[in-house]
Amino acid sequence: MDRRDIVTAAIGLACATPPISAIALQRVAAEADRAAAAKAAAGERAKVAYHLSEFDRVVFVLGNIHNHYAGMGGGDHVTIELVVHGPALKAFHRATAAPDVAKRIEELRSLGLQLAACINTMRAEEVTLSDLLPGFAMADKGGVVRLAQLQAQGYAYLRP
Repeated sequence: MDRRDIVTAAIGLACATPPISAIALQRVAAEADRAAAAKAAAGERAKVAYHLSEFDRVVFVLGNIHNHYAGMGGGDHVTIELVVHGPALKAFHRATAAPDVAKRIEELRSLGLQLAACINTMRAEEVTLSDLLPGFAMADKGGVVRLAQLQAQGYAYLRP
């Protein structure tokens, strides 16, 4: 049973029964952590898709991704893809990106971070991949479609 199944079951129980105690929720989270540890021990890499669309959350999300790599023991233990669309994409324009954002992206890419930019947002902003910081690939069917594809491939979905 993977973490998503456990969380789904917990939500289902919460809707069908009286409120779950904090202790019960801690037990569910602990079981999910044990399941994730078992996957890691079996040599399976965790897969995570981060969703970013808000400009004012860019630094926060990049910090979360950094912490995620650190918490998992580095890029050898987790595959992370950041899918960017909407107003957040402006933060990654090569000509106007804040130096700390550009530096953090470079560091995260060295850990294995994959970057996807929504084609629809790129068209709306009239930018190409060469206008963005290095490392971006195009989500050629759109950012939300890319997120759904990743989830179908077993990626955990995070929108901090």
